[in-house]
Amino acid sequence: MAETEPQVRLLRFGNFEVDLRSGELRKAGVKLKFGGQPLQVLSILLERPGEVVTREELQKRLWPDTFVDVDHNLNTAINKIREALGDSAESPRFVETLPRRGYRFVGELETPVRSVVPVEPDRGWRLRRAWLKIAAGVIAVLVFAVGALAVYRWHRPQRPHEQAALTGIPFTAFPEGYDK
Repeated sequence: MAETEPQVRLLRFGNFEVDLRSGELRKAGVKLKFGGQPLQVLSILLERPGEVVTREELQKRLWPDTFVDVDHNLNTAINKIREALGDSAESPRFVETLPRRGYRFVGELETPVRSVVPVEPDRGWRLRRAWLKIAAGVIAVLVFAVGALAVYRWHRPQRPHEQAALTGIPFTAFPEGYDK
């Protein structure tokens, strides 16, 4: 049984849970209306908890080739994150602002839940695939045989049918009773 490499799927902090695959934020198991750039910013901060993520890094990750009002967009995203988490800039429990530098996730992350999905080979599919190959081969052989037979019958030299041995009857003599 082969296993895939474990991937972090869920990150938990406080009574919040972020599902990175589905892009959902839950509070005590209840899904919150939260997404878009605020979720992207939160995900980036959660990648490096306790470390400063600069405004320039966020800009490069979120808007690499776009000219936007980065300050306004980042401030809006951080405010939405704080609103969803019930956090504040004055006494942060989760997201701390470092003026003119960036942001830092200061909450305590629980041990990430890793989803290990055991992958078993689908032997049924392999068997079906083998039978499909065999069936395709048999059909190909039959089509070839029928085609070859049709070509042979169409192009074979036409031989005159063997004539039955005829006995010649001379017309000089009439059978009896035909004299008159």
